[in-house]
Amino acid sequence: MDDSELRQMIADVLEGDIAKFENIVQHYQKPIFRYCYHMLGNDTEAEDSGQEVFLKAFRNLQKYNRDVPFGAWLYKIAYNQCIDVIRKRKLAKYLPFFYRDEKENKHIDLQIEANYFNEFVHQALSRLSAEERNLLILRCVEEKSYEEISLILNQNSANLRKKYGRSAAKFRKYYAQVKEVGFV
Repeated sequence: MDDSELRQMIADVLEGDIAKFENIVQHYQKPIFRYCYHMLGNDTEAEDSGQEVFLKAFRNLQKYNRDVPFGAWLYKIAYNQCIDVIRKRKLAKYLPFFYRDEKENKHIDLQIEANYFNEFVHQALSRLSAEERNLLILRCVEEKSYEEISLILNQNSANLRKKYGRSAAKFRKYYAQVKEVGFV
């Protein structure tokens, strides 16, 4: 979907053709779920958060600033949604990136983990702050430019480059520790 198609769909939705919003959801659903999963480390919470992101986007579509790329606006909503979920858990520093027991594993979880995730990566990520983790996920996993990330996070792209460098260095350090020691 190119930018002009997206703009037209948004205009159509705002004029009352709400069925067009389904096309927008289909286009962004997987990336938003993947982002939420990386932020939250739980597929159920990621699915729920993804649905909430699209619900909030739909409800606030009239507030969307067309000078900002729609994807950046959507990721900003996703970021805020994930932070809300983390706050509700009251465990911001200790995000559960692993299942507490094997009974919680589901077939789809195993497929997702086999294709996308590495336990050592999750352990290293869990040692980072939510902001550091968010920056790494947006840049490395979602492959967003610093300009897009600056729109999502309302931060200067030059500062984000510096933060990214520090966050990546911390991640590499933690990853090396986890690989050397195993699960701690």
